[in-house]
Order: sequence, then C-alpha cells, then structure tokens
Amino acid sequence: MWLPIFLKAMNEADMQSKGLKLSAEDIYSINKSSLKDAIVHFGGGCTAEIISDQGLMLTNHHCGYGQIQEHSTVANDLLTNGFWAKSQSEELQNPGLTATIIIRMEDVTQQVLASITAGMTDAEREKKVAESIAQITKEAVTGTHYGAYIRPFFYGNEYYMFVTETFKDVRLVGAPPSSIGKFGGDTDNWMWPRHTGDFSVFRIYANSENKPAEYSKDNVPYKPKYVIPISIKGIEENDFTMVYGFPGRTTEYLSSYAVNMIMYETDPAKVKMRETRLKIWDEDMKANDKVRIQYSAKYASLANYWKKWDGEIRGLKKADAINKKKLFEQDFLLKVNTDNDAKGKYGTLFSDFEKLYTEMSPWSKQRDYHGEAIMGIEAVSVASYFYDVVDALKAGKKAADAQKYIDKIKIDVGVFYKDYNAVTDEKICAAMLQIYVDNVSKAEQATIFLEIEKKYKGDFKKYAKDLYSKSMFVSEAKVLEALKDLDKKYKKIEKDPIFLLMYSCLSKYKKEVLPKYNELDAKITTLNRSYMKAMRELVTTKKYYPDANSTLRVTYGKVSGYFPKDGVHYDYYTTLDGVMEKENPAVDEFVVFPKLKELYKNKDYGQYANKKGELPVAFCASNHTTGGNSGSPVFNGEGQLIGTNFDRNWEGTMSDIIYNPDQVRNIVLDVRFTLFVIDKFAGAGYLLNEMKIVK
Repeated sequence: MWLPIFLKAMNEADMQSKGLKLSAEDIYSINKSSLKDAIVHFGGGCTAEIISDQGLMLTNHHCGYGQIQEHSTVANDLLTNGFWAKSQSEELQNPGLTATIIIRMEDVTQQVLASITAGMTDAEREKKVAESIAQITKEAVTGTHYGAYIRPFFYGNEYYMFVTETFKDVRLVGAPPSSIGKFGGDTDNWMWPRHTGDFSVFRIYANSENKPAEYSKDNVPYKPKYVIPISIKGIEENDFTMVYGFPGRTTEYLSSYAVNMIMYETDPAKVKMRETRLKIWDEDMKANDKVRIQYSAKYASLANYWKKWDGEIRGLKKADAINKKKLFEQDFLLKVNTDNDAKGKYGTLFSDFEKLYTEMSPWSKQRDYHGEAIMGIEAVSVASYFYDVVDALKAGKKAADAQKYIDKIKIDVGVFYKDYNAVTDEKICAAMLQIYVDNVSKAEQATIFLEIEKKYKGDFKKYAKDLYSKSMFVSEAKVLEALKDLDKKYKKIEKDPIFLLMYSCLSKYKKEVLPKYNELDAKITTLNRSYMKAMRELVTTKKYYPDANSTLRVTYGKVSGYFPKDGVHYDYYTTLDGVMEKENPAVDEFVVFPKLKELYKNKDYGQYANKKGELPVAFCASNHTTGGNSGSPVFNGEGQLIGTNFDRNWEGTMSDIIYNPDQVRNIVLDVRFTLFVIDKFAGAGYLLNEMKIVK
C-alpha cells in the first residue's frame, strides 16, 4: 500500500517490469492532471472513481447501500427493484454524502516534530504534535476553499499532509436491484468464486464555478481534471493490475504478542457477539418486510466484519502468523544484540511488549464486551445520546446552556428511529446481556447487574420485557417530547429503566475501563513507534510501506487464481453461467431477476462477452487491499479501468496483519459486467455516451 508521491523512487521500475505502461507522474502529479484527480474518497469510508467529464462516479453497491436504502420504502423499494435516473433531473440528492478529491500530499514530518524533544512525556509529545498539525493545516488552506488533514505514518515516525477538495452535492444516478448488487449476500461475502454485481453510480455536482457547494437545483455536473478511460478488451491471467484508493486500516508491523491477543481473545469474542445479533436480526427480517428494509443496511454492515474476523482467525492460524512473527523477532534481536547502541535503545522491546499486553488483556476484554454487547443494544445506544446532557443538567446548567447537545440529539434521533424496531431490539437486549454476564466477571461488571441479579434472578428475557414496556427510548415520539422541556423532564429521563442500564454501564466504561485501556494503548503505540524505527534502521534490505490509515494509496499485483486448500484450485474469473448455477428462488440471496435470466437464455451479451462468448462477472488478483478499498478502481497496465474492487477472499482476510501474495486475493467486479447491466439490463445505455470506452 504505497504512497503515490514516492512511486517514482520506490516502485516505478518494478511496476513497469510487471506490465505498467504509465509513469509515476501519470499516476500522481501536482503539475498536470493525473489518475489521482479521478480517485474519490466516497462518503469517508469507500472509494469511487470518476468515469465521465460530467462528474459521473462508479463505486460499489454496498458503498451506496445506505443512500439506496434511504430512498426506499415498502411502496417504492429501490433495494429490491433497482433505480435508474432517466435524466439528470431525476437523480436523487443525498444529504450528508460527500466526495473528496486529493489536491496534493506533502511530507511535513520535520515541521510536525520540530518542537519535540527527547525528554518529553507521551502526553506532552502528543500535545505539541497536535498544536503543530493545527498550525500547519491552517496555513495550508487559508484563503482557499480547500481542506487539509495530517496523518501519522509508521506509528508517528513520519507525518504527511493531504490537501483536499470536498464536494457536498452528490446524487444517486443508478443502482442495480439487490439481486444483482448483493447477489450471494452474506453467504458469499468474503468468498471466491464470486458472482456479485457490486456497483452503483453517482454524480458530483458543483456550482457555476465548478467548486463545491451545498445542494442546489442550480448546481451543475462537476467538470473533473481527469476522466478514467474504460477498457472492455478484457483481462488474462498474469496481467498487471493496479488498485488506487483509500484503504482503511492495516497493522502489518505488529508484534507476536499483539497477534496472539487478536487471534485468541478479541476476534473470537467479537465474532460470537455479532453472530448472536445477526441471527436475531435475520429471523425478524425474514418475517417482516418493514423490518427487512429497516435493518438491511445495518445487517450488511455488522455482518461484514463478523465474517472478516472469523476468516482472519482462520487465516492467521493457517499462516502460522505468531510463529512467523516470533522468528522475525528472534532475528531482529540478534541484530540488536550485536550493536551496543541499538541494544541500549531497543534491547527490552519484546519484554516490554509482553508486559503491556498482559496488562492490556482484561481491559481489552471489558472494552469489547461493552462495545459489542452493551452498546449493541440499540435502545441503550440511543439512550447514550442523553448521557452528557443529563449530567450537565444535574450539575445545575439550564437547558439553554445544553442546547448544543439537544440540537444534535434531535438530528440523531430522527435518523435512529427510522430504522428501529423495538420488538427486535428487545430480543437483542436479552441475548446481549446474557452474553455479557457469562463472559465478564462479576467484579468487572457495571453495578446495575447486581440489582438485575437480585430482582430477576438472571432471567434477562423477563428483564428486557420490563425495560421495553416501561422505557421512553423505544418511542421516537416520547424521546422528542422529553426534549421539549428538559429542565424539568431530565429527572424523568434519569429514572428511565433503559437510561439507568445505559448510565451504569457507560459510566463504568468511561471512568474505569476507557482511561486504563487508553493509557496502555498509548504506551503500546509509543513502543510500536520505537519498534518501527528500529526495524527501518536495522533491517535495511526491506522496502517499508506504511500501514493503511484511510489515505490515498497504490497497490499492484497480477490477475491470478489460487489454491485455497490442498487439491483445490480456483480460476481467476467467473461468468454469468455461475450466477445461474447458484440460482435458488427459495433463498433471497440467490434470486435471479427475470430479465437477467432472459438475457442469459438468449446470450444477449452485446459487446461485453469475452473471447469464449461468456459474460464475465468478476475476477481476482493479488493486490493488497482492505476495508476502504471498496469501490476502488482497478486498472490495467495502460491506466484503463478494468474493474471495481469490492471484496477480498476469506482465506486472505489476515492480510491486514500478514500479507501473503500466494493466498491473498482482492475480488473485482469486471467492468464489462457493470456496463452490461447498465446497458442491456437496465436500459440506461445513455450513460455510456458520457464514458471513454476503449474496445
């Protein structure tokens, strides 16, 4: 996951030897238009790419899923039926959705660390760093409409600034039905072979000066600096591929002690809790269409990392990750111990890691069970909006003084209750509280659990029934009513049974668990910074790329199948034939839209078929990707779009911690299937007139 500004020095020759026909300047430049000008941070969590001179963007269906859901009702179900604007006037606005483009990136390490001295405490260092960052970013954008942020790299050994342009009028142009965009659902999520048409289409709008503006009917389609050409020539095994996007988070340089905690403590606990919630949601979604629409986006979001963590555990074990880390650490210590200066600075690194992770373990456990079990109860989560405002009123402040809390609560409440079902949440409450008490020792539990045990004798179904029959937090109307006269009504909120549960748990978490966790986490971060510095000083035969942190990166590899296990080989691409093989009308995830079946029956693939007459759907390659790369453009050696990244293989989900090019595969929607769906299936071929298509 390479920083684009260093491609010339670090990667250009290697990339070109593998099939890249572009220069590093073609990929990233501040002197001329380049590929980077068409790469978009979509909504802050995904990537998108600009594919027309009218601001048309391609991203994943699952990246646009929340917006598609927001526009869906039982009567007008865009999730089920899909949506295609017949003209720009029909494109749907999406309040709060942003599209951010990188103007430039800059190494600001020296400026950020200029005031740092060796004797500083961690807290003093962080304060100075924060002050420097605030000053540098302010100076970078003063007098412009740009934004800027600075991120640490290599655990704070380096800092880079990203100057950005953020567009706030982003409209939905089109999306296939979920039977295409989510085909295979959670069954196929993180899996290969894959047959999911995971794409959606949006458009950026700007003001008359082509600058960002809030939504207005007077806004016009954005004129980009660069438009990505689209190739329908197809791909072959071993072809060069490149992914350009905003990967979210990786931790490639963790110690063996950290990996041990992930494998045997944190991942298993989170998998168990999410599995329970998903099972309850699934049952209620299947029984009620309204609940299905309300919970569809939440379910997909929760399920995504549940399955990822499960695969990560298995992948780390298969990769023998802990032993590999330990072997590296042994070799590293040999280098340290042969250098007196290095021994003085780094000789106790691993004993320090062992001590800190031993201390961290119980606090990490409490943090996980609070976050996943307690705050996984939706009514408890919405009650937590009132934590600060009730405390403020108890301290004698007037509601007018707490208005900033109240205004935010009103917005949050409106969003929350649109997709909330109290009957479902009551079941979640009983199940999550049971998991919590089964796994967190009595000494570590919030005090309210003593009262629950005394009154309900461990019967959490009975307790939950009482909560949900008496609490205001199961009703939007009651919550909004309470907000009208908080000076008087906050005492009623304070006595609400769900508020009492939330307050007891969140108070313990904020006052005891989080401070201790953060204290230890800060010490581990400091130790990681030393470890990272030591590795780069002493192990000089390796090129180091920084961990992902939602900043713009390039990764490259080749189109390639793989061997998931002994005696099994997966080919590098899939076709529409596989969709029909998986079809099962009795299972929502594998329903096939009638028109798609008709096109398949008639082999009406147009110009999108491959040389064999098949319609390609997806392919896999050895690019190193992670969350945030969803929607990223995948390029061939000529810088032409050949697909949209949407997933990884289950066997390779450990790549956030250990990357293995023989096993790790990113999963890509073939752009030929995207264009086929737009053109032949949706009848929206007019959109193709905006695109630069290379045949």
